[in-house]
Parts: sequence; C-alpha cells; structure tokens
Amino acid sequence: MNPSEREEFLAGVHIGVLAVGREGKAPLAVPVWYRYADGVVEIATAASTRKVALLRDNPEASFCVQREDNPPAYVTVEGEVTLEPLPDGAVADIAGRYIGPENAAAFAETSPDDTLLRLHVRRWRSTDYAKMSM
Repeated sequence: MNPSEREEFLAGVHIGVLAVGREGKAPLAVPVWYRYADGVVEIATAASTRKVALLRDNPEASFCVQREDNPPAYVTVEGEVTLEPLPDGAVADIAGRYIGPENAAAFAETSPDDTLLRLHVRRWRSTDYAKMSM
C-alpha cells in the first residue's frame, strides 16, 4: 500500500489489536476499538488495566488491523504511547464507529474508561493482497 492507502485503511472501521511488551513474557495483545487521524491511533481505556500499567513502564507498542475478507489486507504500526485524561465525548465517538451513534451514548455512560491511549505512529508495515498477482 502507498502512504495514503495505508492511512485510509487504518482510519477505517476494524477491530484493532494492541500489543504491549512484557518483561520475560510474550507481549500482551488485546483487541480494541479505536480511531485514527493525523498519525495517531487513539484508544479509550481504563487506567486500571494491565496494558496501561505496562505502558507506564515501557511506552512502546504496536497495533494491527486487518481485512479478513478476500483479498486480505493489513496495516501494522509501531510507536510511542502517551496516556492522557479521557476528553469528554471520546468514548461515545470511538464506540459510535462500531455500534452506531444511537447506542454509543448509552455505552459511554456505563464505560469505566478514563484514559486516552495515544499511539504516535513512527513505523508502518502494510500489505494489500488485492494488489499482488497470484
């Protein structure tokens, strides 16, 4: 994929997998809802989660999204993560991408999320098998 194609793909609605390093163990990989714009992947989460604790010790992470239909495609990004207070409306905005705006407000009211995880993209990897001759 060229740079604009991979950014468009990452900005689409996919379940993402966030991978965070753990000392002496395999990385922690968790599926998440997210949004992407301007070189930053944003994920709403709770400060009490294991991924947040790990990121406080080592703020490097990778993130992957994929299209499972034929032809498959994927984008993987790596970068440094910052943790910030969750802005008003962020949970509903992110959730609305997946469950629609009519359900997102109710979801946000019950969500324990209080932290915005921001992965600042530094490295990209991508493949779109539709562009390959097979």
